[in-house]
Amino acid sequence: MGRREQGVSDQKPPLRLANSLILLLTPFLALVAVPWYGYRVGFDLFEWSIFAVYMALTGLSITVGYHRLWAHKTYKGHFVFRLCCAIWGACALQNSIIHWTSDHRNHHRFVDRDERDPYSAGRGFWFSHMGWILRRHESAKDDFSNVKDVMADPVVQWQHKYYLPIAGVTNVVIPLLLGYWHGNLWGTLLLAGLLRLVLNHHFTFLINSLAHIWGRQTYGLDNTSRDNYFLAFFTYGEGFHNYHHRFQWDYRNGIKWWHFDPSKWVIRLSSWVGLTYRLKYPSPYKVEQARLQVDYDRALQRALSDGERQGLQDCYQALRSALEALVTFQQHLNKKDITVKKEQAKLKADLKHQRRAWREVSKLAA
Repeated sequence: MGRREQGVSDQKPPLRLANSLILLLTPFLALVAVPWYGYRVGFDLFEWSIFAVYMALTGLSITVGYHRLWAHKTYKGHFVFRLCCAIWGACALQNSIIHWTSDHRNHHRFVDRDERDPYSAGRGFWFSHMGWILRRHESAKDDFSNVKDVMADPVVQWQHKYYLPIAGVTNVVIPLLLGYWHGNLWGTLLLAGLLRLVLNHHFTFLINSLAHIWGRQTYGLDNTSRDNYFLAFFTYGEGFHNYHHRFQWDYRNGIKWWHFDPSKWVIRLSSWVGLTYRLKYPSPYKVEQARLQVDYDRALQRALSDGERQGLQDCYQALRSALEALVTFQQHLNKKDITVKKEQAKLKADLKHQRRAWREVSKLAA
């Protein structure tokens, strides 16, 4: 089906002038001004330290706050926690929480549908990375009907109302004051203000673009999202994107303890002191079900005979039933009951047996 048939016009929409100036001029200024100043004057440890603090505060406020707290409601946050995320999220210059959340929820609801997904990967790397922000595309028009729950938060309303003053103070005034106090007015502004802003923008944009192009599809084949360990290091843990599209209400993106996901660690550590609470995550058996479905679909494509397909189907159904039994059992689990413990052990033993059988059958179809 062509673009015109999908509802995407060939005519270029009008430019968003402010967005275009910020996103096109700041990289140019950073490429010219930062090296020139570094060569002529130099940057010291204090200025690089403020740069690192700004990178962490703004990047994590987007991933921990905008994304996992408000867009997906994967946990609840204390007023102080939400206020911090709102202030430093505004500093990231990625629009207000209301705008950002509305666009992101539409992305998940209409993923890869060019006419409705604001940054559909189907329209190419450039479009999904930043092209969608530069023009007034119909797929990204303002419609806040999907964020009424978020708009009920007074912190969100405050940030939306005073977004520009907050962004101006955090991006310009504070770096200049820190530079003045340090005795070098411009160094902190160039690093914490300019260079940090450019890097923060494009690290976030990589999730919309490259994370839908490069990586593995482990938990779902119904959209273009990918899991990419490498991208996780630049995006504060957001690189496990295929998992996120399958379990978007999980406060984690990297579910294993060794997965690099600083956003998950911040949320979890904050829960220990009451700044975050009601953290959501799925049963590990639900996660295994998702992986099993992908493995089964791929194994079916490799199977050469009807007998192999039947064997795969029988083994798949047996393993899926074992997983479903444990998911259901966990919902009514009473660990103090000895009978329940025995039943749980029996179900786990059956699951282990079915896993072994599945591995053998799927190897034959490889």
